[in-house]
Amino acid sequence: MRAVLGRFKFGGRGLVVVLPYVWLMLFFVVPFLIVLKISFSDIDLAIPPYKPLWIWDGEHAPAITLNFNNYTFLFTDKLYVKALLNSLKVAFVSSMLCLLIGYPMAYGIARSRPAVRSVLLMLIVLPFWTSLLLRVYAWIGLLKANGVINNVLLHLGLIHEPLTMLYTPFAMYVGIVYSYLPFMILPLYANLEKMDWQLIEAAEDLGCRPWRAFLSITLPLSRNGVLAGSMLVFIPAVGEFVIPALLGGPNALMIGRILWDEFFSNRDWPVASAVAILMLLLLVPFMMWYQSIQAREAAASE
Repeated sequence: MRAVLGRFKFGGRGLVVVLPYVWLMLFFVVPFLIVLKISFSDIDLAIPPYKPLWIWDGEHAPAITLNFNNYTFLFTDKLYVKALLNSLKVAFVSSMLCLLIGYPMAYGIARSRPAVRSVLLMLIVLPFWTSLLLRVYAWIGLLKANGVINNVLLHLGLIHEPLTMLYTPFAMYVGIVYSYLPFMILPLYANLEKMDWQLIEAAEDLGCRPWRAFLSITLPLSRNGVLAGSMLVFIPAVGEFVIPALLGGPNALMIGRILWDEFFSNRDWPVASAVAILMLLLLVPFMMWYQSIQAREAAASE
C-alpha cells in the first residue's frame, strides 16, 4: 500500500488520479457493501430493523449467518418479477420514444447556424434550471380532467367530455420522456456536430437519395451517440420512482416504487436491499457493454 501511494506522491497527475478513486470508494463502494450486508440479514423489530450478520460473545468464534431467502423471495414472488419486467419495459419504450423524438431535434440543431444553435441548446438545457418535482407537478395541471389540455379541447369542440389522461400509463410515459429527453438529445448532438457533412453532399452528388444517405452514412456514424443517449435514458428510467408515483398513480407498478415501499412502509430493509442489489447487478452489464463498444471504437480509430 505504501509503495502504491509512493508512486502517486499526491502531486500533479497522481492527485488527479487518486481523487476519483477516493470519491468512488467513499460514495459507491462503501454504501454498496453496507447495502449488500443488509441484504443477507433477517428482518427484526428493532432499530435498525434487521439482525446483525455475525454475533460474537467475546469467547467463542463469531457466528456468521447469511440469509439467501431475501433473493429467492424476489424471484418466487410474482409481484417483484412483474414489477421488474414492467420497469424494463417502461425504460425500453421510453428510450425508444426519446430516440424517435430526440434524433430529429439533435439533427436539426447540428445542421443549424452557430448563432441559432446556441439558442436551441440553451432551450434544451433550460428545464434543468427548474426542479424535477415542479416540472412533474406542471404536467399534473396539464393532464388532469379539468386541466389545460382538456379545457382547450373542450373549447375547440374536439371532445365532448374530458379525457382521462392523468394516472395512466400515457401520463407516465409523457413525464419520463419529457424529463429524460435532454439526456438523449445532448449526446446525439455532440456526435452529429462532429460529423463530416461533405459525406452527405458527396452521396447526393452521386445520385443517393436523402433517406438512403441517412441510413447508409448519418445513422451508422451517429451510433455512439444513439448508444450513449439510450443508456443515459434507460438506466435511470428503470429505477424511476417520482414520475410513476405522481403521474402513473397507484397502479404504476415499478421496481423503484416497490423499493420505496419496502424501505419506508413495510420497513423490510433486507428485502429492500436485495432489490437494490438486484437492480444494480441488472444494470451493470448494460454499462459494461456500452464501455466495451466505446473501447473497440477508440481502438479502431487509432
